[in-house]
Amino acid sequence: MMVNLHRGEISAKLGGAERRMCLTLGALAQLEAELQVGDLQSLAARFSNGRISAKDMAAIIHAGLCGGGHDFTRDEVEALHAEGGLPAYANIVTRLLEATFGTAD
Repeated sequence: MMVNLHRGEISAKLGGAERRMCLTLGALAQLEAELQVGDLQSLAARFSNGRISAKDMAAIIHAGLCGGGHDFTRDEVEALHAEGGLPAYANIVTRLLEATFGTAD
């Protein structure tokens, strides 16, 4: 699967399939609303300290899948398996956030 990192896209294996993910403007708005933050700066600050909850991870993965063109419900996303368990989910979230907000480097 070809992804465009310049557009903030990543590819991640979830539920046994490679899936395109992207935090588009609409996906970011969805994420702001779900996590009850007022703006993008607050959203980025929430994740910049390295502490993230399972609820946050599920919300980010759901928004990324929606932004990548997938039509999953939140319940369906929460049931998707990532080979490697929690570290694999964390890797997906980290790569998606870095593709969207950049890195500290």
